[in-house]
Amino acid sequence: MYNLLAVVAALAIGTTAAPATFNRRQDACFIVGSTTLPQETADIANAVASTVTCGTGTTIGNVPDVTTNGVSFSDIDFSKSSSTPLQFALDNFATADPLASTDLATFQTNLDLYQATEAGIRSEGGDLAIKEPKFFLAFQVARIKTAQGVAISDPGQTVEHLLGKVQKNAGSADKGLVSQVDALATQLS
Repeated sequence: MYNLLAVVAALAIGTTAAPATFNRRQDACFIVGSTTLPQETADIANAVASTVTCGTGTTIGNVPDVTTNGVSFSDIDFSKSSSTPLQFALDNFATADPLASTDLATFQTNLDLYQATEAGIRSEGGDLAIKEPKFFLAFQVARIKTAQGVAISDPGQTVEHLLGKVQKNAGSADKGLVSQVDALATQLS
């Protein structure tokens, strides 16, 4: 009898623990492909999966139009613009003056949408032009947090680190645009 209870308990633990990870992945409605995601992207996808919903339309590739907090990616989609990705980001994701008065929640919502869409694109092995505006948004979030006195404990999310990411992913972008981003990195109040 004792052995039977042990087997039943082991099976119960095994069946309840295993699906949790699967369900989190399954809940990421924006993961439409089968390409393995880099760990950092997978972690972000898992983090935003519970707050992002997917519409029936698509935006980039086969990635559904994702929505959170009443905003959809299609509302802020750089790929529909005739501007370069970095120009689009500078034009559409400008902060308030003074910086500390900027609505952090709005920028975080936009970043969540870009991160979810990027994860979907990566799951299909698609084009990564989205990284320019995504890193710019992350950079802006870091600037806003710094100005508002919000501690940033992750070294990968600091203004300085994200400036490097924007610069790296800007590639052949107009040097004047990159200079604008460089200047923003010094404006933290």
